[in-house]
Parts: sequence; structure tokens; C-alpha cells
Amino acid sequence: MSILQQISKPADRPIIATLLGDSGMGKTTLACTFPSPIVMRVEDGLQAIPAEHRPDALPTIVGVNDVWDQLTALINEEHQYQTLVVDSVTALERLFIQHVIDSDPKKPKSINQANGGYGAGLGAVATLHQRVRRAAGILNDKGMHVVFIAHADTETIELPDSDPYTRYTLRLGKKSTAPYVDDSDLVGFLRLVTYTHGDGERKKAISDGSRELVCNASASNVSKNRFGITEPLPVELGINPLTGVVSCL
Repeated sequence: MSILQQISKPADRPIIATLLGDSGMGKTTLACTFPSPIVMRVEDGLQAIPAEHRPDALPTIVGVNDVWDQLTALINEEHQYQTLVVDSVTALERLFIQHVIDSDPKKPKSINQANGGYGAGLGAVATLHQRVRRAAGILNDKGMHVVFIAHADTETIELPDSDPYTRYTLRLGKKSTAPYVDDSDLVGFLRLVTYTHGDGERKKAISDGSRELVCNASASNVSKNRFGITEPLPVELGINPLTGVVSCL
């Protein structure tokens, strides 16, 4: 059979998503509204979820080998889980940095000196993140959703055709960001719905606690989607805002 005879329309598949936001925004709670989740605990964000609604979780990650062992088990063993939640890639970054430093026989004092310096240490950290993303791709091919959680940080963007400005991004090294942004179906920024109150220059930011998920392109934060979402989605406790919006959920 020729290649042209094998042409077909790609079927829908589970989603690979990255959720970022400040601490306490409810990123883990939101991630656990995906179908039948199992949580990889690089940090413990499950305490914010009431015990009766708390999802199953793998043993707490202590070292890098635990990451590979848990991903391998999910790939090779039979289980009923439909979503892997990685909580969080920010904590993975810290784990990977320490691993690269500890693995260098010259015992560098920092990641910038590791593997001979000149960015080699940070490149090694990025390679470990890429390995995590490849494993997520295998799980996705086997029918699982994968949700990466990341803490937010700010960065200054300097473009050749506009003035510099600041936006929210993932709290990761620049080399480590691509697997969770470029290779994700959706990057969502979870934020409070905020209003300003007051006159003149002295204005106060206020919020009633409502949250929204920004998945559309925005200058103020890293966000994207492949599902035609053009406006922020309201987030209600215990309800996945993507249900009915993304066909695979």
C-alpha cells in the first residue's frame, strides 16, 4: 500500500496540558478535575483538597530515579487511571538541578558551574525535562491525559518591534520551558478575576475570589491552545472548565 493510500483524518486524542499560576490559585485542584487522575507528587499540593475528594497519588518523589520508575510503571503496567497529574514541573526543576550538580565528579557549587559551565549544566537539566515529556507522549498515545502543573514567575520580553514588557511565565529555566509550552496542546494561566477601584493614580486591586483560566494568546502571560478557545474560561470549584469545550473531555 502506498503512503498516499494511507491518508486519513487524525482522530481526537487525550490532551496534554500545562497549568501555571501563583501559589494558592488552585492549580492542583483544577488538574484533579480531569478524568480518573493519578498524581505524581514531586511536591505535595493535595492537602488543599478535602480528603473525601482527594485523588489517588503515587509515592512522594525523593530522587530522580523515582520519576523514571513511576513513569515506567504507568506506561507498562495495567491500571484504571485516565490522567497523570505532574505536581509540579517547578519542583522537578529543583530536583533535576540538584541531580546534575551531585552527578558531576568535580562537585560544582552551582548549576552554572556543572558539567564544565557555559550552560552545559542547564542543558542537562533541560534534557531531563525532555525525557519527562517523551514519557508523557507515550502515556498520551496509550490513552491518558497528562497535566503538568507549574508555578508562575515573571519575565521581561524585549521584541525588536515593541517596547519591553513583563509577562507571567513558567518558573523554569529558559531551556526547560519548551517541553511544557511548545509541545503542549494547551497552556492555561490560572488567575483571580481582579478589578481596580479608586480614582486617579491611587487605585486598589480587588477580587471576590473568582478565578478564570486564560488559554488564549495573551501578552500578559504564556498561554495557548489548539481548540479554538478565544476567551478566558470561568473556573468553578470541582468543575473542569474545559469540559464541553475540548472534545476529548
